[in-house]
Amino acid sequence: MSLFDSIKGAVSGLIAQEAENIPGLLSNALTQAGGLQGILAKLQAGGLGDQVNSWVGTGANLPISPEQIQAALGDQHVQQIAAALGIPTDQILAFLSQHLPAAVDHATPNGTLPPATA
Repeated sequence: MSLFDSIKGAVSGLIAQEAENIPGLLSNALTQAGGLQGILAKLQAGGLGDQVNSWVGTGANLPISPEQIQAALGDQHVQQIAAALGIPTDQILAFLSQHLPAAVDHATPNGTLPPATA
């Protein structure tokens, strides 16, 4: 199961779009923000390396707040993701803070990020 498949179930309760469209929408939105590797790099550069490392590693996942995500990603990237999904920025921030740690953990079962796709 891919990262986007994992998020699909959680997002379906958050937005009123057809569930089968969510992985593609989220994939496009994250691609605009630099993909999984790009978002994690931005979070690490924003001082959230401990959180990111906990998600990628094999131990417990540290939490992240919506405010931390917004500060690290920046308003432009958050607005791009929200616009691509058609939901308000506060809802996408809340969603990401709730589900990004587990989604990254699921995408990195061996404690390493998968290679970036072209």
